[in-house]
Amino acid sequence: MNFQKIELEQQSDYTNLLVSSGNHASDYSFVNLWSWADEYQLTWSWHDDLVWIRQGTPEPVFWAPVGPWEHIDWGLLFQETFPNGAQFIRVPEPLTDHWKQILGGRIADHEARGQWDYRYDVRELIDLKGNRFHKKKNLLNQFKKNYDFQYRPFDSEIITLACEMQQDWCTWRDCESSETLLAENRAIARVLRNWNRLDGLHGGALLVEGTLIAYTIAEKLTEDTLVIHFEKGSHGYKGVYQAINQMFLQRSGNGYTYVNREQDLGNEGLRKAKMSYNPVDFVKKSRVILKPAP
Repeated sequence: MNFQKIELEQQSDYTNLLVSSGNHASDYSFVNLWSWADEYQLTWSWHDDLVWIRQGTPEPVFWAPVGPWEHIDWGLLFQETFPNGAQFIRVPEPLTDHWKQILGGRIADHEARGQWDYRYDVRELIDLKGNRFHKKKNLLNQFKKNYDFQYRPFDSEIITLACEMQQDWCTWRDCESSETLLAENRAIARVLRNWNRLDGLHGGALLVEGTLIAYTIAEKLTEDTLVIHFEKGSHGYKGVYQAINQMFLQRSGNGYTYVNREQDLGNEGLRKAKMSYNPVDFVKKSRVILKPAP
């Protein structure tokens, strides 16, 4: 397989293959792949009606291939391509189950809980009804009461302001001391700089007295699911995250049933925060080891 750089010009063809695979994992959206490609040294190879994705750092490993999973002769393909075995990460549960059904003992899977995506009901996160959302609704109401705010969808002016806010946010969070935050900062900048060249993007922002204090960047993942890639709020504004979350979905979530808010990466604080929004489901993923052919 000939692995090459992930190019913007192929986003439409890639998205069509992603739809055909039935893959609902946020990792595989085009914007996610393209924006993080430099950070993970991601490359791809278009081969045998599939797009193979390879990661170079922090370890060389394959991701799940993208394409019409149900129509591939996996036994023959793996025999020809990986006779000595291989490892795959971020493999969605349906593909893992399909491989196990076909290849039996050659497939060993290991749960990757930190990589599971959190899926929520869009209407629930807009309405915030009931005791489960009482604290969220209370913080949202406090924000509305305490600040003279304005909600704005992304345009050229908001994109410029978002770039400035992101730099301020990074200074506050001391990104220079965290390679993870620096990598995220570079990925966000890449998306903002190329906003008009990327398909399926949604963006919204909150301003108080002309200052941008929060923004969200999202992408259409499937016909019924929106995925939130980046969401940032300025410190010192109580309820700002509850506000940008609810107001963005209220304006951009119509027509979607679910919102995917990506993974917790094994971070207990992040896991607690994501669970507090009451997910309705998870997109489960595993590390899969393909054993050598007998």
